[in-house]
Amino acid sequence: MTTHEYTAGATPPLGSARVHPEPAPPPTTTPGSAPGSAPAPKKPGRDRYLDLLRSIALVRVVVYHLFGWAWLTVLFPSMGVMFALAGSLMARSLSRPPLGVIRGRIRRLLPPLWAFSAVALTLMFAGGWNVLKDPDNGGTWGLVKLIDYVIPIGAPPFPWHVGSKSGLLEDTWAVQAAGPLWYLRAYLWFVIASPLLLWAFRRVPWATLLAPLALTAVLGTGLVTIPGETGNAISDFTVYGGCWVLGFAHHEGLLQQVPRYLAVSCSALLMAFGLWWASGHLGPDGWDLNDIPLAQAAWSFGFVVILLQYSPSWQELPGRLARWDRLITLSNNRAVTIYLWHNMLIMATVPIIDQAYNLPFMQSDSAVAALDSSYMVWMFLLVWPLIGLTILAFGWIEDIAAKRSPRLWPDGAKRKKAASRGSHRV
Repeated sequence: MTTHEYTAGATPPLGSARVHPEPAPPPTTTPGSAPGSAPAPKKPGRDRYLDLLRSIALVRVVVYHLFGWAWLTVLFPSMGVMFALAGSLMARSLSRPPLGVIRGRIRRLLPPLWAFSAVALTLMFAGGWNVLKDPDNGGTWGLVKLIDYVIPIGAPPFPWHVGSKSGLLEDTWAVQAAGPLWYLRAYLWFVIASPLLLWAFRRVPWATLLAPLALTAVLGTGLVTIPGETGNAISDFTVYGGCWVLGFAHHEGLLQQVPRYLAVSCSALLMAFGLWWASGHLGPDGWDLNDIPLAQAAWSFGFVVILLQYSPSWQELPGRLARWDRLITLSNNRAVTIYLWHNMLIMATVPIIDQAYNLPFMQSDSAVAALDSSYMVWMFLLVWPLIGLTILAFGWIEDIAAKRSPRLWPDGAKRKKAASRGSHRV
């Protein structure tokens, strides 16, 4: 399962949005002002509400992949939110020539992927994987499919088991590491399809908005079955296509034309249908909506409508949220890096924590039992500094891809200090 406009004006691929400048109000006369003078128009800036949503989505993805709690897919459908935010930004960008926009989005997506792929493939090959002899991906076709690590147009090949069970990483690590790449594949196809989707949306908005839900119903109920990775790709496109087009609707102002009570009521009914459908089609992980396409599509669509209907379009985080400003800025500026690497980093916590069993004070049964019982908590605590180190090591590639000067830790602190100094000079 998403999506960024940054302070320098460049945009990494998981999507973001800016607050559009409001038209200047008609001239007014206020005490102490000259007749006919008008207040200065509101300056465009980051939409911090959307930035907050993206940060929550990224944290939820990490927690879900760490603990595997199925109910998190109901609590906050991260992928639907990320696709909607990316769709909103894409609609905004398509005021420019479409070919240039698509080329720019692809350029911002690929270099971070190449860095990840270089490390992942090196580890796979070092672990003994031979793609030509792989029983699932072997032969010439498997070799050709390696291109998906360079341009994510399809599902990349990977070994189901590599290395040994007694190694530093469990022998299924490659499966987990390659898992997030489906999102980049779906994002790329959404970007390519966006000019056509936006053209259709502006002519028949409601039909374009609801068509992905209808297609998901056809596929999700088994009326039509498409096997293999082609079926998975089409399913991803239809399940989250409604959220992507909702991003269009948010940008174009269509959602604001619908009375809030009506939008929320219809969304609640759609979400209730999604839960009802899920209750009768539970997968191996129970209420994990990722295993139930129609439920995922309905729940995500309704959830995103409500989030966007209540969108306050903050230019600054209000109240207590302001204390998280730097982390939210950092996570938005490095969303691609965090998303690509988080699964591998979760697995990397295991050999690090396992070293604790060799410490002298850990030789008693009670100490071992205490570590066993709190193992997942330690993984959760350790993965965040590992993500921080990865941001330092690879995050700057997002800046290079966006054609701006590389930054090690872009949390907005320097920008705020510069703005503060500027305000003191006034």
